[in-house]
Amino acid sequence: MVGSTTAMLLLKSVAVLVLLATSATAQQWNSGTATFYGGKDGSGTMGGACGYDNLYNQGYGVLNAALSQVLFNDGASCGQCYTITCDTSRSAWCKPGYSVTVTATNLCPPNYALASNGGGWCNPPRPHFDMAQPAWEQIGIYRAGIIPVLYQRVPCSRQGGMRFTITGFNYFQLVLITNVAGSGSIQSMSVKGANTGWIPMTRNWGALWQCSSALVGQPLSFMVTSTAGQTLYINNMAPAWWSFGMTFTSNYQFDR
Repeated sequence: MVGSTTAMLLLKSVAVLVLLATSATAQQWNSGTATFYGGKDGSGTMGGACGYDNLYNQGYGVLNAALSQVLFNDGASCGQCYTITCDTSRSAWCKPGYSVTVTATNLCPPNYALASNGGGWCNPPRPHFDMAQPAWEQIGIYRAGIIPVLYQRVPCSRQGGMRFTITGFNYFQLVLITNVAGSGSIQSMSVKGANTGWIPMTRNWGALWQCSSALVGQPLSFMVTSTAGQTLYINNMAPAWWSFGMTFTSNYQFDR
């Protein structure tokens, strides 16, 4: 009996240690740097390398950032969310106790230069966030221009379902996915018409996915997998009368 009790206590202790280790990993903060761009109203951040165009209309607003190349991952990080805080141990230009969560909506290209920081902050392998000014000013003092930060990737919270905007022409469909919760980003995607099976799509650029098939005049269904590995089947998302330039909002959303 004593031996069994001891063994149970050891198992419980191990379980607690595993949970603590998992929690510590989940809450791990990484070091990076941050600047800002786009003006006081964030209007200069519209468009960008993810293809979201008008960030106000897409629901992302001004809490957004352009990622350095190492974080952008050739567009695979578009839509991901990051909580960022100024590293008070490395700078006096922080606003202590404040953090902000931003969405990745653009690329901060290598050799990108700002007069305030001398440039080069987006060069590999630097993890850097060029944030919309209203987001940056929640954690840093304006005169600094550039600040050291701590950041971690976090789940995205969105209102409503995912949105699909269809562009292209004739035998070429280009689909932009926006308002993605959970991981915030898409790992893979397929489309199916009324007269086809599932057709794999490939990333064109940013958050835009493409295929070259005769789909005009058919209702479209989508199979979408998040970067967290969750797959959703969204049947008859676009009716047979869809046309290029139209956006359709689903009732589906990722929770991871």
